[in-house]
Amino acid sequence: MAYLLPRIIFKGAASSSAALMILGLVIFNVIPGMPVVPDPTTSPVLWEVISEIVVIVVLFATGLRLDNISDWRRWAPTVRLLLITMPLTVAAIAMLGWGLAGMTVAGAVMLGAVLSPTDPVLAGDVQVGPPLEGREHPVRFTLTAEAGLNDGLAFPFVYLGLIIAAQGNDPSDWLADWLLRDVLYRIIVGAAIGALTGWLLGRSLFSAWGRAAIEKSGPGVLALGAVLLSYGVVELAEGYGFIGAFTAGLMCRRVQEKHHFHKRLHAFSEAVEHVLTAILLLLLGGILPALWPVLDWRHSLIGFGLLLVIRPLIGWLSLLGSGMTSGDRLIVGFFGVRGIGSIYYVGYATGHMELVNEDQLWALVAYTIFASALLHGTSSFLVDRLVSKPHDKAENVNMTSSTDSR
Repeated sequence: MAYLLPRIIFKGAASSSAALMILGLVIFNVIPGMPVVPDPTTSPVLWEVISEIVVIVVLFATGLRLDNISDWRRWAPTVRLLLITMPLTVAAIAMLGWGLAGMTVAGAVMLGAVLSPTDPVLAGDVQVGPPLEGREHPVRFTLTAEAGLNDGLAFPFVYLGLIIAAQGNDPSDWLADWLLRDVLYRIIVGAAIGALTGWLLGRSLFSAWGRAAIEKSGPGVLALGAVLLSYGVVELAEGYGFIGAFTAGLMCRRVQEKHHFHKRLHAFSEAVEHVLTAILLLLLGGILPALWPVLDWRHSLIGFGLLLVIRPLIGWLSLLGSGMTSGDRLIVGFFGVRGIGSIYYVGYATGHMELVNEDQLWALVAYTIFASALLHGTSSFLVDRLVSKPHDKAENVNMTSSTDSR
């Protein structure tokens, strides 16, 4: 029902996220005899682990999905979103959480951190197509690359919230250590080791013996194994595994960019992603009535302010001078989808430290994800109509020609 109804109503591809959450709300709160959904405020580990697996699988698949990364000018809008939009979004949400909702400084920073990243899972309908299929309009490319990287780049701000909660508000006690370890070291290690792991994986898969193996085996074990290997190695080195998973997929694809096996790897990863995401969104919908009583108009203002004002405005302004048209900047700014990554971060934070504003964090994150699913899910079909078509067609022609010549 969740996957069919939106496509019937909107006559094409549409997000099923909101439908899954609504069905979860009905199933667990209306149908008698259903089990109680684990409360994330008391059992955050379950939510953390499921969302973690979903995110790393989709990040690896997102890296595989990008066909053309050689033109560095295409990355300019993404870099602006990562270096300008994201920190300013964290600051804006933190200020609202502290000044409007009365949260502690640590809780406000944590709120900004968990709600700042765009989601690679729920934003799939506005991103580039599967490997070798093109559809890499600059808007789609920017949204895909941003979602692939900023989930990992939210982690320094999550650590910042935890550090403030543990050590206090005086930056002289922790600023240098935070910048060196949680910002520089972990980002660099995550990107470098993830890229190296992906390159080694690609060299192995597409070697003489590797080709024989992948032709005889299904992609499932290889895809899941590649994801867990790249993520695990980066985590052992205390880097950011989310960044490592994305760069691993990116570099694995670069070894043999036009090989058809990438489509099989991506298809399996996407299937795993859909199954786990459906379970998580059903559970999230089921727990909504238990979380909502702690919310009031101030939290609603923060959630809708993020989706309708903060992200669109900051995103649009940060892309000035990037070469994008005003309309394309508006689309990129608007489609700052919030989703599974936020669940992981708040689960990670509340699982590692007891926070004063824990119930507000969970409730506001769940509320914002639901609002984003409704708002962005019902309007995602507009991307196909608003972005210029010739570019997408040219991409498809180029990819088809390359595949035919191969």
